Amino acid sequence: VQLQASGGGLVQAGGSLRLSCVASGLSVNVMGWYRRAPGKQRELVARITRGGTTDYAGSVKGRFTISRDNAKRTMYLQMNGLKVEDTGVYYCNADRSLGGGEWADYWGQGTQVTVSS
Repeated sequence: VQLQASGGGLVQAGGSLRLSCVASGLSVNVMGWYRRAPGKQRELVARITRGGTTDYAGSVKGRFTISRDNAKRTMYLQMNGLKVEDTGVYYCNADRSLGGGEWADYWGQGTQVTVSS
């Protein structure tokens, strides 16, 4: 499985960005976005199952929307009302069942999001 993330950039506070992540290779189950802010550990932003069940970090709930198009094998993150503290490298993540209760975890290369005040 390979994950290709895109859509990052520089935006002013209050603005919007849309991230995309395309998964190639074997099919994946849960997909998600994580971010690493400067000087901080990587954290979950949002994730979505194949069936469309979503989960968000409290700090982005109501501002960010995660979605996926299984036919296009693409996941999106619509980010509205961006804040300076949303700045960081955003990583695409996906997992795939290997059977027997085991899972494989995959990461994309990351895309920089910078929000200016």
